[in-house]
Amino acid sequence: MPTGVHLRDARQQLFDAAERVLLRAGPSGLTSRAVTEEAGCAKGVLHRHFSDFDAFLAELVLDRAARLAAQASALRGAAGTGTVAGNLTSALTTLFGPVPVAIIPLITFRDELRARLRQARPGGGIAILAEATTAISAYLADERARGRIAADADIDALTLSLVGGGHLLFADRDPGPPSTAVVDRFVASVIADAVHRRPDQDAGRRAGDRV
Repeated sequence: MPTGVHLRDARQQLFDAAERVLLRAGPSGLTSRAVTEEAGCAKGVLHRHFSDFDAFLAELVLDRAARLAAQASALRGAAGTGTVAGNLTSALTTLFGPVPVAIIPLITFRDELRARLRQARPGGGIAILAEATTAISAYLADERARGRIAADADIDALTLSLVGGGHLLFADRDPGPPSTAVVDRFVASVIADAVHRRPDQDAGRRAGDRV
């Protein structure tokens, strides 16, 4: 066990080590000893930077959520380009990549971690899902404003279906994540009614409802 390995950026190297352990061993295998052994440093290094292991995990989740937020911003930038289904398929593949999918059960596995995250982010402790929800909801609203999604589309319902269904689609996959074709079929089925109706069709439907 190394006792004095120098880490130029200890926090980031510990985060990266924790990520590798989480992907390999799951939430139950993610311990402070496993992290420091993976990072090749003494256990005390972690406790010099964080008050305890749950504080470390909370910072890890928030760091990865911030990265996800930066990636998700590209989704809003895609509004009005390509196809709605194609943009959402690409976004779900990014938002529910291996690391975000592994972090979600970690949060549900540890009560204290959820409590720390709720303190850090008022309104909810599942930071990864919150970032995905915010990104997809904003993108759908942008596309509705551009007329590429029906004016009466329920953005909240579409977002819930895409995020909840997307998480189930990517979680616990063996031997790997779903193919692009599978994700594309899922997205197309969720948004089919909202994207296949043009504004003039919406008006016709509303007129028909009044008859």
